[in-house]
Formats: sequence, structure tokens, C-alpha cells
Amino acid sequence: MAEQLSSAFESSLDKTNLILKDIEQAYGWPKAQRNQSYAALRTVLHLLRDRMSVQESAEFAAQLPVLLRGIYFDGWQPDSVPIKLNRDDFLYEVRQGFPYDVEGGTERVVQVVLDTLRKHVTQGEWQDVKSNMPGDLQRMIP
Repeated sequence: MAEQLSSAFESSLDKTNLILKDIEQAYGWPKAQRNQSYAALRTVLHLLRDRMSVQESAEFAAQLPVLLRGIYFDGWQPDSVPIKLNRDDFLYEVRQGFPYDVEGGTERVVQVVLDTLRKHVTQGEWQDVKSNMPGDLQRMIP
């Protein structure tokens, strides 16, 4: 039993690190900048989560590695979602949660994270996420 638990945690950690590495590779960041890739991922995940209904948010989270699912739900207040955010509001909130100055600015951060997430969930679920966003945000989602 303990061996299975250890294996499950290792697998989740490996999958989470793969997602973070994908973000870093898109920017050309070394692993030493893991805090930046984590901040970008966490911020965008939380804003997606808060923009979706409870049901859709849970369905999306089910496709994330267990470790990332915990990060996704950290601080969630399901009784206050979905929060209305248009594209400009979304970008503003990302900037508040991601305090680093990076090439391409906030919009590039969002694009890199969304491109990465899209590779790690099913196409059907990704389309559900996209369809739950207002039109101006949908245009940002690959």
C-alpha cells in the first residue's frame, strides 16, 4: 500500500514538473527560474478556475495531476464563482499574481500557460473550458 502511494505521488510530481518544464522551455528559462513558471501556472489556473462554474471547474481539475489539482483548488471559494472577468480584467489579475517582468508581458505569460495546459488535458475538456469563457477571453485560448 505504501509503495502504491509513493508511486502515485512520484507520478503526480513528475507530471507537474513536466508542465512546469514546458512553460520554462517556451521562455527559455533555466530550472533555476522554476518559481516564475510556478507563479505563472498557479495564477492562470486560479483565474480559469474562478471564471468557470463549479461543475466545469471540477471536470477540468480531474484531468490535472493530483499535486497540481491541490494547487488549483487552494483558496477556492466555490460559492462565489463564476467571477465575471473580461480579457482586460483577466490580464490585470494575472499581472497582480505574477509580479515578474518577462518578455512579451502579461499576455505572453497567459498564452504560454494556456498553450501548455492545452497539451495536458483532453481536447474535449479544453473545448469545454474555452466555451465557458466570454468571447474576448475565448480568442486568447488556443
